[in-house]
Order: sequence, then C-alpha cells, then structure tokens
Amino acid sequence: MYDHIGLKVKDAKASLRFYSAALKPLGHAIDDSGTGFGPPGAPALWLYEGAKSRAGVHLAFAAPDRAAVDAFYKAGLKAGGSDNGKPGLRTDYAPNYYAAFLTDPDGNNVEAVCME
Repeated sequence: MYDHIGLKVKDAKASLRFYSAALKPLGHAIDDSGTGFGPPGAPALWLYEGAKSRAGVHLAFAAPDRAAVDAFYKAGLKAGGSDNGKPGLRTDYAPNYYAAFLTDPDGNNVEAVCME
C-alpha cells in the first residue's frame, strides 16, 4: 500500500534493463517518460540516476500466480540481477507464501510474491 517509490540507481541503463525484464511477467511496464514502472497508465516505481546509491532497499511486487514469480526470477537473472532466493514456498512467512528474490544491479533486494 504505497503511492510511489523513488529509487536511486548508479547505472540507469543496467537498472532499466533489469526492471523492464523482471517486472514484465508481473504486468508492469516502463511508461512514456522512460523512468517509471507500473501497470499501464499507473507508474509507481521511479528510477533516478544518482552519483551514489544507498543499497539495502527491499521492494516486493505482487505476482498474479506462481508462474509469474518463476518468470520474474528467470527474466531478472538474464537481465543482470543475481540470485537472492530461488522461487519457492516460504512457509516461515505463511503456508502459501510463494516468492523469489533477486539482487538488482545496485544491491537492492527485489522480490516477487504470490499468496496462492
């Protein structure tokens, strides 16, 4: 439940490639500005290139189903992200908490989660 997030990144091209690929299976796309991501017509994640990025942010995106979580993970790895938790159940969170975790090019923890 947020309005928007602004994320500072070190390398805009690397971050745009990563988020474009990883978020596509979740139904999010880049907007006309070239820096905002979200459902069509409703960008809520904005990337800002800055001299220094403070890593350590955790972003969790809702996925419509487990297949989308799997696709997020595969696409994000191919686009320059690194593994931070393969797709699977996280029963320590909830019995039906299915998620995958990636580290983006700036070291942030990015998650896709489905509660099915």
